[in-house]
Amino acid sequence: MGRSGAEPEASSVARAAVVALVLLAAMLSPCCCCASAARVGGVGRRRERRLQLHPVILIPGAGGNQLEARLTEEYSPSSFACRVWPVVRGRGGWFRLWFDLSVVVAPLTRCFADRMTLHYDRAADDYRNTPGVETRVSDFGSTSTLRYLDPNLKLLTGYMNVLASTLEKEAGYEEGFDLFGAPYDFRYGLAGPGHPSRVGSAFLQRLRKLVESACAANGGRPAILVAHSLGGLYALQLLARSPPAWRAEHVRRLVTLSAPWGGSVQEMLTFASGNTLGVPFVDASLIRDEQRSAESNLWLLPAPRVFGNTTLVESRYHNRSYSAKNMTQFLRDIGFAEGVEPYRERIRPLVEALPEPGVPVTCLVGTGVDTVESLVYGEEGFEAGPEKVVYGDGDGTVNLASLVGPIKAWSGSPEQVVEVVELPKVSHSGILNDKNALDQILRVIDAINLNATSPSIHRSSQDVLYK
Repeated sequence: MGRSGAEPEASSVARAAVVALVLLAAMLSPCCCCASAARVGGVGRRRERRLQLHPVILIPGAGGNQLEARLTEEYSPSSFACRVWPVVRGRGGWFRLWFDLSVVVAPLTRCFADRMTLHYDRAADDYRNTPGVETRVSDFGSTSTLRYLDPNLKLLTGYMNVLASTLEKEAGYEEGFDLFGAPYDFRYGLAGPGHPSRVGSAFLQRLRKLVESACAANGGRPAILVAHSLGGLYALQLLARSPPAWRAEHVRRLVTLSAPWGGSVQEMLTFASGNTLGVPFVDASLIRDEQRSAESNLWLLPAPRVFGNTTLVESRYHNRSYSAKNMTQFLRDIGFAEGVEPYRERIRPLVEALPEPGVPVTCLVGTGVDTVESLVYGEEGFEAGPEKVVYGDGDGTVNLASLVGPIKAWSGSPEQVVEVVELPKVSHSGILNDKNALDQILRVIDAINLNATSPSIHRSSQDVLYK
């Protein structure tokens, strides 16, 4: 697929729509029945153990959220395809924006990208949607939006349902009683002190109220926050921005899965060349600008305090190398100068320090999976993609240095409990459906509910950092 500006004819669009509908029908989750069946088995165990269970709140990673949109009269379609797709009742009808398989149909990829794009408003010092595009995250508090795709499709958006179903079937949890989901608009992020974050801050407020209501509905027992990937960063900010008394009363433990505490080198590949996230038939160049616009992607760039002066990207065209400490130069050279100000003013202060969560933390991390460690671009520049990719240790998405970052930052604090569970050969998304990983998550949660620590599943920070 290229970047042709010519609009497709109506017949082509119609055929594309039919293909998309067929794909969507094939992809709609058959897992609802599986979840219901699992719930039947879990209810009895819940009734037997209900006084022992701390409520669990699942906070997904970026891809594990469902995002809906509707178009207003202010929306200006960039092509005929965008004018007629999707087919909804009236112009104000809601439709699924993320994740929707119409993105794999070339004429509709640009529509998807246009509608997903965020814009930084310098005057307001905050991000907003594309004009005419309204978005929402539905069913907050429910886990249903976390499990709307078949996990056998091996897309990140389908993996969270495996964890939710496992907690129901194996641990006796019940959705809406002691198991809750906290989806969010993953395109937005948070900012350092003094900078507004309307959408991100609103999510933290909703998450705080969900934690409080979950505790109140379960005899005052504090909640277990189980957060995957980007969700771990949000969970940390919730805790860091809450008073110690609130944390002690409402949060028993933070359990993170593949949390990118110090960002990821792969994010530099996303900014430079685009990233299809494993979705087939999608031209990365068509979605690159949209991915650059996401505030959360700036949040996930390699943090200077973790990666230091290590060379992460080289460009022979620019005769320059880039580390986490000259990220603004990297953003300029890839042609994204508009990202420099928000990164420097909003994001850099946010990632320069990693605040202690103030509650016990268990970090589960995948290791031993090839992970992008450095990139080399040739004479044709960033548009041509990297000529060489060097891999190192990590979970396939997040580098090991970033995964164990909190250990270096927090292990010296006598008041901060940090435990690490290493999962060899478990990938960033696989941590949500790998049997061994699920077993470990269950054991961690069982240990918390039993107010005990199982030495067979925990490793000390010394084991991880200096093995």
